Amino acid sequence: MTYSIVARDPESGAFGVAVQSNYFAVGAVVPWVEAGVGAVATQASAEISYGPRGLERMRAGESAGDALAALVAADEGRAVRQVGMVDRAGRAAVHTGESCVEYAGARTGDGWTVQGNMLRTDAVWDAMADAYTGTAGDFLDRLLATLDAAEAAGGDVRGRQAAALLVSAAADGSGPSIRLHVEDHAEPLVELRRLVQMQRAYAELDAAFDRLQAGELDGLVPAIEHALELAPDSREIKFRLAATLTLFGDPRGRPMLDEIYAQNSGWRELIPRLAAVGQLPDFPGVVEGLTGE
Repeated sequence: MTYSIVARDPESGAFGVAVQSNYFAVGAVVPWVEAGVGAVATQASAEISYGPRGLERMRAGESAGDALAALVAADEGRAVRQVGMVDRAGRAAVHTGESCVEYAGARTGDGWTVQGNMLRTDAVWDAMADAYTGTAGDFLDRLLATLDAAEAAGGDVRGRQAAALLVSAAADGSGPSIRLHVEDHAEPLVELRRLVQMQRAYAELDAAFDRLQAGELDGLVPAIEHALELAPDSREIKFRLAATLTLFGDPRGRPMLDEIYAQNSGWRELIPRLAAVGQLPDFPGVVEGLTGE
């Protein structure tokens, strides 16, 4: 009772599954990915075991088509299942049981498959395919555009409730894995986009402080500023920017810290606790400088 996309990023080799449904916590059921192995979406009258068992078979070297065919053949409930798989070679396979609630269908291409059931119209899977193959941007942009296209073409006939995005690390194990869930929301795709922006912001923030730990100060402030642009409502990112500016002697930092402390004094209380466990620079006056006391 869902629409989803399963895909392999042709640039990094990462796998992704994006899904939306009028079903609470859909992300706990449908999406399955493993770096260097493959991805699975199991839906309709979903049998969750298609996820781990499909990955197990692809990890052992089976193609997506062979793995899916074996699982479907052994499943007495195959008529009400809908499953999409993509393997490490970008081969895609999909099964839509004959008893899936209409409209139900799918399209596959090189490195991707889109599928849906209980849809308002039979235009949804074509709209998804066109969006994925025709959208510019990075892998996340393309996955999100695919969901938006499905919704614009009619979406789930019952409406919308939950969405999820699951992306593995790259084929070589580099880069982050991403797991974002919208469990119950009036506009799950809007909320999912907000969470993706937040994820991007924190990825930028983490990379900036990794460089700081390595002694690389150049570009630290601009990187944190960019993270805050991506997630302007994040108090954590704003606090880190304000503290960094203050430690660097930038006059913009002090007013920002005072504003944060006025909203929640717990941030000021946090400073000496960070210092006590070595998470602040070890030089005289750092605690007083940040607390303003």
